[in-house]
Amino acid sequence: MFDVNKILTALQTDPNARRTAMASGGGLAAGFAASMLMGKSGRKMVSKAAKYGAVAAIGGLAYHAWRKSQQNKTGSTSAMPTEYEAAPPNSNFLPAPADEAAVHDLGRTLVRAMIAAAKADGKIDADEKTRIFERLEDMELTAEDKAFVFDELSTPLDIHAVVADVKTPEHAAEIYAASVVAIEADTAVERAYLETLAARLGLGPDLVTEIHKTAGAQPAQKSSD
Repeated sequence: MFDVNKILTALQTDPNARRTAMASGGGLAAGFAASMLMGKSGRKMVSKAAKYGAVAAIGGLAYHAWRKSQQNKTGSTSAMPTEYEAAPPNSNFLPAPADEAAVHDLGRTLVRAMIAAAKADGKIDADEKTRIFERLEDMELTAEDKAFVFDELSTPLDIHAVVADVKTPEHAAEIYAASVVAIEADTAVERAYLETLAARLGLGPDLVTEIHKTAGAQPAQKSSD
C-alpha cells in the first residue's frame, strides 16, 4: 500500500531534523516536522499524524473545517471540538482501511498536492531532488511508490494534474488542506497558487477560510488583494 508517512519523511529537507523527531518518540510519521513539505501551520499536525497517520490527519483537518463552514451557513451554534481529530472512517474524508485501492489513491492524491504546492515557489531545486531521491532509495518502499515520487518531483508544476484527482467535494477540501500545510504561504507566488487552486477545486470562500483557520495558517488571499 502507498505509504504516505514514509514518503513524507523522505521529503524532509534536513535529515538531522528527522532523527531529532524520531528520537523524541514521534516515529516516521512525525519525521516530516521540519519538512520541505511542511510549513509552520503544518507542524501543529505532527502529533496528529504520528497518532492517526498523515492521511487521516489531513482528512481530519478538512473535515473539521467542512463542519465549521456548514455551521456558518446554517447559523448553528452547536459546540464543536476546539482541535480537529482524525477524519471519520468509512466517510468521504477517510476510506475504510480495508478499501486498499481508495486509501492508495487518496494517499497519492495528497502527496501530489503537497509536492505541487512546494513547486509553486520554486523550493525544489536540482540539489534538493538529489537528496530526496537518495533518502527514498534508503527506505523500504515499493519501486512503484518511489517512481511515483520521482515523477512528481521531476515534472513541471501542473495544477491540472492536482485537480484532476478530485472525486468528491470532500476530496477537494482535503487536497486544499494538504496544500495549505505543505507551505508557509508567505510569498505572493504561494498565496496566488492557493487562490488559483481553491478556485479550480470549486471551494467556497468560507470553507477556504475555515481550512486556513483550522490549520493555523496564513489567512487566505482575497481576489481584491
